[in-house]
Amino acid sequence: MASVPRLSFSHFGMFVTDVARMEDFYTRVLGFAVTDRGNLETKGRNDPGTVHLVFLSRDPRDHHQIVLVTGRPEALKFNPINQISFRMDDLAGLRHMYRVLQQEQMKEIYPVSHGNALSVYFHDPEGNRIELFIDTPWYCHQPVRMPLDLALSDDELWRAVEAEARRQPDFKAIEQWRSELARKMGTDPIFSNEK
Repeated sequence: MASVPRLSFSHFGMFVTDVARMEDFYTRVLGFAVTDRGNLETKGRNDPGTVHLVFLSRDPRDHHQIVLVTGRPEALKFNPINQISFRMDDLAGLRHMYRVLQQEQMKEIYPVSHGNALSVYFHDPEGNRIELFIDTPWYCHQPVRMPLDLALSDDELWRAVEAEARRQPDFKAIEQWRSELARKMGTDPIFSNEK
């Protein structure tokens, strides 16, 4: 079997019903910047007509990480997006966003530990599930969802998370897991997320 050339995730687009409301949320609450916007004629495709696109990014190296596209039916019974996840730098930032989301009165805000990540889940204004997360220095078999009490001090929180993670199957240091996975993938275990 021929090997697949290296690739990495770049961006995603989602259909929205209220593009102005969604733009406001992703820029004001999550800090994205609008990098471009415009209309695109889609005649001849399955969804004929004109759609409006708003391109958003939080990284000047990426023209867009999210594209909001008009055309989502308002009466859509099922939201096909399972979740959109954003990695954060540290616990302080995750705590800050948790408070912001509470002030914004977002729906279904819940913090959890996955052992390998600490996450805050919520829904954007159109019901798409969003995850904000930080990595932990551990791996444990997934899926796992454990309660996360963000009212604890940093030291108490990390001790509680580590104790729960250590009780999970296949617990190990994340660097060990990454090295094992890199060998399985046939890649260099020393890798970087830098572009």
